Amino acid sequence: MRARVTHTLTYRYSAPVLLGPHRFCLRPRGHGFQHLRSFELSVTPEPSRLYPLIAASGDEILRARFLDSTELFEVKATSVVDTLVPAPLTVCLEENEPLLPYPMGHLNSDLLGSLQGWLPNGQHDPAAVDLAQEALMGSDQRALMFLNQLVEIIQDRVKYTQRHIGPAWPAGRTLKERVGSCRDLAMLMIETCRCVGLPARFVSGYHLVEPKPKRYDLHAWAEVYLPGAGWRAFDPSGMGAIDDRYIPVATSSKPELTAAVTGSFSGPPKVTSELEWSIEAEDLAMTEALAAV
Repeated sequence: MRARVTHTLTYRYSAPVLLGPHRFCLRPRGHGFQHLRSFELSVTPEPSRLYPLIAASGDEILRARFLDSTELFEVKATSVVDTLVPAPLTVCLEENEPLLPYPMGHLNSDLLGSLQGWLPNGQHDPAAVDLAQEALMGSDQRALMFLNQLVEIIQDRVKYTQRHIGPAWPAGRTLKERVGSCRDLAMLMIETCRCVGLPARFVSGYHLVEPKPKRYDLHAWAEVYLPGAGWRAFDPSGMGAIDDRYIPVATSSKPELTAAVTGSFSGPPKVTSELEWSIEAEDLAMTEALAAV
């Protein structure tokens, strides 16, 4: 699939403010199963400095610094990407499908950050441990069957709903509430996979669903590292399997590091801010095909 995505965020302030340093995670992934054909970022007011950095995940992020005060802050990112469908996992793993729990000592040490529990002491949430044990039952300890069962259990136990405000919930709360946003379900899957030795990380990006909705939103899903197949994506709030209509933008072992825009501002007492955002997406291949008819 070839798609153009335009993501705009507009912040309005009730009085002039000074913008602190900002971090932008808006540049889609340009490697692996996705090719970034073009990327343009416009920022108002114009930053005094704007420079790219390579995050620990390998994604390119942008940092900006500002000098002048403003009542309007707008960030607009326009990307054109080609997405590919990866080879089936059964083909990649053949007769070498990992058995679970996977020994931590067999993994590259670079992956250890994607195995840590989400509790303050670094331990795994007991609810995720219980869920992992349940998904292991009947899976013959095989990783692919475990992942399929895990997605089915999550979709059976938790009702997906949109929630635009707040961080991702821990596994225990999501299972207790029996309802969760895409980022809540993603973190539930991530935490559960880590319990059985499978590194997992959080992904933020775009899902160009069909039929086209009235309004697109950022979406979140999980990537799981399978020895022999590498990082592979799963969407517990969707159909489980990932196709070429998913566009990953930012990945991290910590979901808060994938936010589209993070930063600060300072101004007079009681100054307030309002955020408006929009995501416009177009399937360019479909548009070209219709134009040729």
